[in-house]
Amino acid sequence: MKAILKTSCARGASYRDAAVPEIAKDELLVRVTAASISPGDLAMHNSAGPDCAAPSLPFVFGQEFCGEVVEIGPQAKGFAKGDFVSVESHIFCGVCGQCRNDQRHICQNLKVIGRDVPGGFADYAVVPARCAWKHTDDSLKDVGAVMQPFGSAVHAVLSEDLVGRSVIISGCAPQGLFAAGIARAAGAKRVIALDPSAYRRRLAVKMGACTAMDPAAADCLQKLGKLCPEGADSVIEMSGGARSVALGLKALRPGGRFVAFGLPPSDLSLDYAGDIVKRGIRLEGVAGREIFRSWYKMESLLKSGAVNPRPAITHRFAFKDFKKAFDLINSKEKKCGKIILTP
Repeated sequence: MKAILKTSCARGASYRDAAVPEIAKDELLVRVTAASISPGDLAMHNSAGPDCAAPSLPFVFGQEFCGEVVEIGPQAKGFAKGDFVSVESHIFCGVCGQCRNDQRHICQNLKVIGRDVPGGFADYAVVPARCAWKHTDDSLKDVGAVMQPFGSAVHAVLSEDLVGRSVIISGCAPQGLFAAGIARAAGAKRVIALDPSAYRRRLAVKMGACTAMDPAAADCLQKLGKLCPEGADSVIEMSGGARSVALGLKALRPGGRFVAFGLPPSDLSLDYAGDIVKRGIRLEGVAGREIFRSWYKMESLLKSGAVNPRPAITHRFAFKDFKKAFDLINSKEKKCGKIILTP
């Protein structure tokens, strides 16, 4: 088969031949039909950040993908050849305290497909059967590769009732774009998107944001104060940038909810007492999606038409042209949303 491989610790990757992987008794072999580029994939490609180190070389990466089941292990029940599946990249153990308390997404023994074991940037990929979401029809086939990041946005946004509330989405990379649409569908009275990229601000409005602003503008906090005189009810922080985190905390009302999703490149310095404790802020960390509660929610949102993720998918490239895709994401202009790769 052909695959996008990390072949060295240097920046970049290679498109070359690789052996079709063999499955274990509880696994599926999936013929990949589409994959999308995740932040973890970008880190591994760029050899920068905590997610860049491949466990072995050469290594097939790619955390977000979908495809057709072509082989089934004897212990993988509930699947048939030809089933269309999207992949949950978090491999949970099923026996730790978190798994037994319905918190599989933060399993103590968590492994990630495309980071710890080979992923989906290939013609074929091995998937544990417990990590495959079987679609009941082909209505979501064109967005099957973005189900996972869409689910992360669902988890981040819908952990609290937003009907009639004001929401700030800080950071309009793809998951932030999805979050804008989900917040609007959840009944938020006002959705405000923040991103330094004018291109992504326009995408955020297409996805459902009422307005979009540049967080680096000197009067941004003042403008937010005019739109939300008492402060925003919720801030969904998707960027991880130090200034964005500080701005979000300042823009939040006392007693509001701050969702920490974006991963900062380094440690942050916060006014812990002034911005959080004394103002009664509810700080919520979000890692991935609830498995599989978030998947049921996102399927309902997508099939009902309440949220359309397609405006956030701006580019599609063949696997062999993966360099163009990564160059686009790495560009200063950030003139892209979600990028999908296809064999």
